[in-house]
Amino acid sequence: MTKWTFTWLIAGLMIVALSACQPKSEEYSRERETNDERITLTIRNPKVEISTEFEEMVMAYELEHPNIDIQVHTVGGAVDDLADLKAQIAAGNGPDIFTNTGYDNAKIWSDYLEDLSDQPWIKHAYKDTLKPVTMDGKVYGMPLNIEGYGFIYNKDLFHKVGIHTLPKTLSELQETAKILEESGITPFATGYYEEWKLGDHLLNIAFAQQDNPEAFIAQLNKGTTNIASNQNFLDIISLLDTTLKYGNNNPLTTDYNTEVHLFASGKAAMIQQGNWIQPIIDQQSPNMNIGFLPIPINEEPADAIVVNVSNYWVVNKQSSNEKKKAAKNFLNWMVFSEQGKSFMTEQFKFIPAFDHIETHHLGPLATEIMNYYQTGKILRANWFSFPGSAREEFGLAMQLYVGKQLNRDQLLQEFQKSWDKAAVPSSH
Repeated sequence: MTKWTFTWLIAGLMIVALSACQPKSEEYSRERETNDERITLTIRNPKVEISTEFEEMVMAYELEHPNIDIQVHTVGGAVDDLADLKAQIAAGNGPDIFTNTGYDNAKIWSDYLEDLSDQPWIKHAYKDTLKPVTMDGKVYGMPLNIEGYGFIYNKDLFHKVGIHTLPKTLSELQETAKILEESGITPFATGYYEEWKLGDHLLNIAFAQQDNPEAFIAQLNKGTTNIASNQNFLDIISLLDTTLKYGNNNPLTTDYNTEVHLFASGKAAMIQQGNWIQPIIDQQSPNMNIGFLPIPINEEPADAIVVNVSNYWVVNKQSSNEKKKAAKNFLNWMVFSEQGKSFMTEQFKFIPAFDHIETHHLGPLATEIMNYYQTGKILRANWFSFPGSAREEFGLAMQLYVGKQLNRDQLLQEFQKSWDKAAVPSSH
């Protein structure tokens, strides 16, 4: 995918938003089970931000489908490392519905992914969103949503200290942080307890800012280029240093929830996160005046944010036929029923990946993501293309750097070692 992959999305969203209310889709009809036997489905929900709302949606579904009992196991933040899923699958009691990030991860889990190519939502998915879960022409996952991330900032705090021009370069970001700190405000909420925030999201910017990220990754796999000598990776460490200098104390013991609370409570002015934190913000600080800053890593003005399909709902191929049928019915209900669509957009604050779902009340973060779509200022998410264990090892190495157990040169070397150890020829 290129920087322009998602520019089509805003046009589709705008057309849908401006269109008259459409009649309920004929493609979806409630399939009430005709037998008296209850079917129990288990779902692994990776979105801790919407745990309560997801449970409420499940209850609404169960009221409409009295023969279906759904048990939800919500993970996320510090514990979403797939360890629980691997253990359950190995023990033969994996969930009936779980999630997969696609690409290499889809290949790794292919024995447990049901073919969903005949499902009615397929033709409504936005172009290219199904690519990560398409293998041999068959589709194995339903897009969860579309997400974007960067630095989220508190507009009121910026205005309070006299910052009216947003920083676009690293030096401007450092000056902004200095002004905030001198005014008694912590510039950055730095929750580096979770390695994904460092090894996936932050390091991704160094990949995304390459002239051609896909070509760069292919060259890494072939051994014709390296990370240690690439300026973007030196730059990303300088950015990390900036967040540490102007961030909260004890970043390695600051977890996801604590970090978001620091920001939502107004104690910190910026946070590296995405629109998925909107429900938490709404709970803790309703109507908070927030927006996105693209992440600058050097003196080249940053003007784009990363956008991707965050995850895909998949059906466990090893489940019984009855459970697989019930699981598919539930997924269809989520994206075609009025209640399901309402939960997705109004409660979860998801940007839907389907052209038939109207978007209202998604919050300021989703609105700003749409603005970036409209102008084509989009960077790709590259961690899906990291080989094997590299992405996790990247995060762990960056945590060692934060803890001063590695210096800059050693960190760069660790990046390269992790890649070389796991590298395979790229197939996408």
